[in-house]
Amino acid sequence: MPTNLPPPAHVDVVIIGAGAAGLMCAISAGQRGRRVLVLDHANKVGKKILMSGGGRCNFTNMYSGPENFLSANPHFCKSALSRYTPWDFIALVEKHDIPYHEKKLGQLFCDRSSKDIVALLLSECRAADVEVRTHTPVEIEQLGPPHQLSAGGQTLRCDSLVIATGGYSIPRMGATGFGFDFARRLGMKLQPTRAALVPFVLEGRKLKQIDGLAGVAVDTLSQADGAAFRENILFTHRGLSGPAMLQVSSYWQPGQPVQVDLLPELDLGEYLRKLRQQRPRLLLRTALSELLPKSLVQRWCELWLDDRSLAEMSDQAVASCVAALKCWQVWPSDTEGYRTAEVTIGGVDTAELSSRTMEARSQPAVYFIGEVVDVTGHLGGHNFQWAWASGHAAGCVA
Repeated sequence: MPTNLPPPAHVDVVIIGAGAAGLMCAISAGQRGRRVLVLDHANKVGKKILMSGGGRCNFTNMYSGPENFLSANPHFCKSALSRYTPWDFIALVEKHDIPYHEKKLGQLFCDRSSKDIVALLLSECRAADVEVRTHTPVEIEQLGPPHQLSAGGQTLRCDSLVIATGGYSIPRMGATGFGFDFARRLGMKLQPTRAALVPFVLEGRKLKQIDGLAGVAVDTLSQADGAAFRENILFTHRGLSGPAMLQVSSYWQPGQPVQVDLLPELDLGEYLRKLRQQRPRLLLRTALSELLPKSLVQRWCELWLDDRSLAEMSDQAVASCVAALKCWQVWPSDTEGYRTAEVTIGGVDTAELSSRTMEARSQPAVYFIGEVVDVTGHLGGHNFQWAWASGHAAGCVA
């Protein structure tokens, strides 16, 4: 039957997801002269960018490399990371006169606000004639190429389709499993997903042991499943957080302990034995309070240590003190889950994708980038660097 409906609108590239990876991909494709449309169901672009780094966006890490990423295939990320480095994004930041600083360990933050990074990306999109639409849910109707989609009541066709929808983390920001579900529809393999870079929850007696310590932060060497990180931990009302706990959460498995050294730079046994000779009448509590927050020392003395003078401490008592402070074993009940997780670990198996282009091996002109892929960075700007690098890799060819 004849119809008067207009033919579907056609663009070169449709990118689903207006986060870090999606916008970078759009910029790279638009700069090649491709007609690019970015679609997102959320009410604004770059929501996770805006909230990151306490509102100042830890936009990359100067030392970001393959060793800072977890994946079933640790080699997969090397190609993209080598072709779009932290210095490439730093050059973009400097081009837009955004003031920034290094906080520590190569972590770069905006001086003013995360909004500067979103403004940078949108400015580059405008310069490349990229169209960005929010409040636009998408349904993928037919794959080609050309691919056919329904978006906000409009039928679209495109030559290349890029999935940049992120993971499950922080659902209140609009996170969904769209990309994972679509990959499953294509018959692609996925690595198991779970919350990562996330605080731990303690329950029952274990939580009661740290009651009253919420807000206390301590420099530690914390480890789980063989991975160790020298960072602060933060006691909370629910359990443990802080950079060290977020880092080890990516390696931790339920039922495993987390090992914490509360005095990582000190040979505590030697220190106490010398102090026992020099100041024998000193109470253990007083000696430890010179090294650690008093509230923590008080709680440890109540739980595990005899608060006596150093002269009264045998070598065995010293060894027990060392074990309690340098080999504290924590048994988390769980993590806080996707509600507060910074990233989702796992996702589209890298064996399903080209490491050079991020294109699906089984489906021509369909690409997966960013967090939806089984590449997860350490805390400290590495996940943004993966977003920039993987987005750039796909944008150079899509």
